[in-house]
Amino acid sequence: MTDTLRHSDLAALAAALNDQRTRALDLVVPAREMTFDGAALRLRDVDPVLTDDGVTDPNGRYVPTGVGDEGIAEKLGIPVKYLRRLRTEAPDLYDANVNGWLSRSADSYLVRLLRGDADAVESRGVLRAFLSDRYRTIDNFDVLLAALQGIQRAGVDMPDISADLTDRRMYVRVTHPGVAVYAPQLLDGYRSPFSGRTGTDNTVVFAGFVIANSETGNGAFSITPRIVVEVCNNGMTMTRDAMREVHIGGRLDTGVIRWSADTQRKSLELVTAQTADAVATFLDKDYVTAKVAELEQAADASVTDPQGVITTVSRKLGFTEAQQTTILDHFIRGGQVTAGGVLHAVTSAAQTLDDGDAAWDMEAAALPALALAAASAR
Repeated sequence: MTDTLRHSDLAALAAALNDQRTRALDLVVPAREMTFDGAALRLRDVDPVLTDDGVTDPNGRYVPTGVGDEGIAEKLGIPVKYLRRLRTEAPDLYDANVNGWLSRSADSYLVRLLRGDADAVESRGVLRAFLSDRYRTIDNFDVLLAALQGIQRAGVDMPDISADLTDRRMYVRVTHPGVAVYAPQLLDGYRSPFSGRTGTDNTVVFAGFVIANSETGNGAFSITPRIVVEVCNNGMTMTRDAMREVHIGGRLDTGVIRWSADTQRKSLELVTAQTADAVATFLDKDYVTAKVAELEQAADASVTDPQGVITTVSRKLGFTEAQQTTILDHFIRGGQVTAGGVLHAVTSAAQTLDDGDAAWDMEAAALPALALAAASAR
């Protein structure tokens, strides 16, 4: 229902974010003034609002995304699985449940909307998020520009950038081939399941990090260090070293959201400064060398029961049955019968997922998977 991207380049990401930006509208609405009809938010008799694009009529129907339904369920205390079932099987009961609880609430909520086609008989837009009126917006487009400015300020020319964009989050992966570290022990005997190239002949890893942001209440703005294996582009994220900024601010007044220019400037200055700090910290050869040494301490442990180890790892880390099957396949094709092989199997399997959020979660679980696989060998 909104633009989504996977393994995108910078130009495609910027275009998608700019399109969303031109259609975006944020309103704080008292619960008792909201009405759901046909499992969609219907705005009636709302005064035209002045946006960057001129005068906009916000009235119309806004169909919630899955994330929007989750926000409604959380804020109104409705089980989300039940609400999803009502959406598909009984929209009239969806309306009755949501409208009933809204009529009993004295709260106001921030609704993040994407306007529909203004030329349609009835404007049908998207309800992207249903949030607390204390949620401070830090938009993806602004984050991207501020982060690129931080990278430039830190003196990094032409890093490799790829991105995912989902209804939940934006992920911008920055890799700097100019900061390379040899990791022969980590890669010895490994074979890329994508190209067949071997880690024995290609023993280099690159420094990098991931910039993540949510416009819809699904996590703080963060910068997480990442090591990228040259032979297969597997990425290993070091979540415990991440920098984070939470989207919480003061309570908002009813109406159209307009953060002050000073508030916006300070937020984006922080993004720029944190990105420059991330470049200095994470795109550093000594940092990457130390992280590789930590990985190699566990990576040599032999795995004598691949099926059992990967089943245990998958169960403890919450992987689905299909994901477990893919990880086992990549472990076998990788040819490295060690805890390090489990690490590589998880990170390479993450690259094959169509869902950018699931891919992020799987890659973030790769280091815990390494630890579990190493422990099973003791």
